[in-house]
Amino acid sequence: MLKSNLTKQLASGPLMSLLLIGVLGVLGRSTIDQSPKKHVQAGLNSSLAVAGLGKHIAVKVAQTTSGLDEKVAQNLVWKLPQVQRKAREIRQLSKGSIWVASVVDSSPTADAPYYGVRVFENHPDKTTDTIYWFRVLSPSGVIEVLDLVENKYIPLAKWNPDGR
Repeated sequence: MLKSNLTKQLASGPLMSLLLIGVLGVLGRSTIDQSPKKHVQAGLNSSLAVAGLGKHIAVKVAQTTSGLDEKVAQNLVWKLPQVQRKAREIRQLSKGSIWVASVVDSSPTADAPYYGVRVFENHPDKTTDTIYWFRVLSPSGVIEVLDLVENKYIPLAKWNPDGR
């Protein structure tokens, strides 16, 4: 009787559920498929063996999320031709002693739905000087840059950092 109650408790408890999920995952050869080109899509494919039936049921679950993450926002800014040109120019003029880097300063909120990305000079004495401020709108990925003269963010199409 005691053995029967103990078996029922183990079979219905959370520990047994985790064990069962783990065994089915290993036996069912679960795979996670992530495409590097689609940062926002992930799919889970698994085959579950149905106990006693000898059949396999294919289950496909997909989840999509809207928005960017910090790394994608930072990379979008870093890959801009204007930023790359400025980084090369500073590195060449300083003979490699000053490097240009970027950092995400802020994340999206309800009031400010964008990532704040700052591009700056990194000096040998550990000081930094900001070159550009950007906003990467979430979830669209549209980039705006701070116009220092007007003190407002403008679209990239209107931005001419070199005055050329």
